[in-house]
Amino acid sequence: MDLTTSVALVTGANRGLGRVLAAQLLERGAKVYAGARNPSAVDLPGAFPLQLDITDPASVERVAKAAPDVTLLINNAGSSTGQSLVHGDLDRIRLEMETHYFGTLGVTRAFAPLIEANGGGAILNVLSVLSWLHPGGTGAYSAAKAAAWALTNAIRDELAPRGIAVSALHVAYMDTDMAAHVPAEQKTDPAIVAALALDGIATGAREILADDVTRQVKAGLAA
Repeated sequence: MDLTTSVALVTGANRGLGRVLAAQLLERGAKVYAGARNPSAVDLPGAFPLQLDITDPASVERVAKAAPDVTLLINNAGSSTGQSLVHGDLDRIRLEMETHYFGTLGVTRAFAPLIEANGGGAILNVLSVLSWLHPGGTGAYSAAKAAAWALTNAIRDELAPRGIAVSALHVAYMDTDMAAHVPAEQKTDPAIVAALALDGIATGAREILADDVTRQVKAGLAA
């Protein structure tokens, strides 16, 4: 995919990896819609901020009407409640699934017809090494990301005949607010992750493994 002529929607673009992805897309020449629950928090010159709560179908519908020219969708918005499955708060566990699974699915369903109508394009789902590795302490997040990985593989098959390539980005800890509690030496610069992700979209990669931890876990699964 030629990113220099793409029209991208990045969800959760006001901070963290989403902001970096949007910034790098702008640098590569793309038109960028920056989705955020609070669009006033988007501080990217050249981007078009849009109010977007991916867990709210009405919000998703409004954004689809406001951005009909999208050819690249990056499902980046996420949550991390730190809930275990057995003892965690059930409402917060549901939030993880509503965000990572149903939210991603809802935005994809809204934009796939637009991308197809615009001549085809791509979708990137931002996943995690915890799509495959499921420690008990982060059971809610891991289960939601595992569901999002299954979703990604299924919609890849569904959307390929419609001219839409679907990629998955798997990454461990990044130097963002969500991983503020993690020691610095265990975290990857989100600028490196974003560059790998965009290069992967450009080449049509099905899966993009952004760090050594993720590569090791993936290799362990294969073994």
